[in-house]
This record gives sequence, C-alpha cells and structure tokens, in this order.
Amino acid sequence: ITCHSKTKNLNEHCKNADIIITAVGNREKFKLTSDMIKQDAIVIDVAISRYEGKLVGDTDYDDMIQKASWVTPVPGGVGPMTVAMLLKNTVTAASLSKEIVS
Repeated sequence: ITCHSKTKNLNEHCKNADIIITAVGNREKFKLTSDMIKQDAIVIDVAISRYEGKLVGDTDYDDMIQKASWVTPVPGGVGPMTVAMLLKNTVTAASLSKEIVS
C-alpha cells in the first residue's frame, strides 16, 4: 500500500506493515515513531532533512531500533548506496555513449 500526507488512518497502515519505506523529508511535518510500527517491522528511511541543526531522516533511529528488526540510519543508510549506484550508472552511460560514437 502507498501512503502519503493525505492518507487516512496512516498510523493504522503503518502498524499493519511488515516493511515501511519513508521518504517525507520534513521532520517538522512528519516523524515515524516506534509506537506507529509493529514489532519487528523493517523500516527503510530514505528521507533526509536538516532539523535542529542536524541531518535527520523521518525516524529517530535510537527509538526505532528498540522495536524494529532492521532500520536504516540517517545519515549513512540509504544515501551511500544512492551515490554508489549513481556513479555506477554514470560509468555505464559513458561506456554506452562511447560505443555509440565510435
């Protein structure tokens, strides 16, 4: 199921989910807390924003890790994989471009 800012019963959907991928990116408007998830859920936090002078995601890692079976930290979770894949795809595109020009 896909949820967004206007989804009704968001807490209920989160509590029923085995896997939650959150990408709001605005801690002032949204924060996923451990009381919103079921025990042993997997939480992938893709969001990043600046809040109270720190880079944060949509979750509080220290709170979430107490209940979830797996949580990505922010910073340092999904971000490095995003950069690695961007570089890989850039090299692939350059290689393909060189073959086309040759």
